[in-house]
Amino acid sequence: QVQLIESGGRSVQAGGSLRLSCATSGRVWDTYALGWFRQGPGKEREFVASISGGDTTVYYHDSVKGRFTISRDNAKRTVNLHMSNLKSEDTAVYYCAARNGPVATMVKSEYIYWGQGTLVTVSS
Repeated sequence: QVQLIESGGRSVQAGGSLRLSCATSGRVWDTYALGWFRQGPGKEREFVASISGGDTTVYYHDSVKGRFTISRDNAKRTVNLHMSNLKSEDTAVYYCAARNGPVATMVKSEYIYWGQGTLVTVSS
């Protein structure tokens, strides 16, 4: 059984930093691409960042390039999202997702396993 559990969401002031973590269990790991998505108030769930199964490829949404960094910790089987210079528009529930294959993509429908989400609130 595959499980993804996010943590690290909280309230933070604009300009601050935050690290989200996603613990994986089951079959998810080095053969699976992992991604972060977010859903802001009244918005559709959107792609944030993804990393391939071999850590060789990463993608970012244009709005977070240069501010967010995705990484995998193989020893802990976690995928992390380090966020800096946070803005009010980053306020959202952040979801970890896994794709059944090593190739990272930015397409939400290609990710088949999802966590429950963790809330990030950025106040100005």
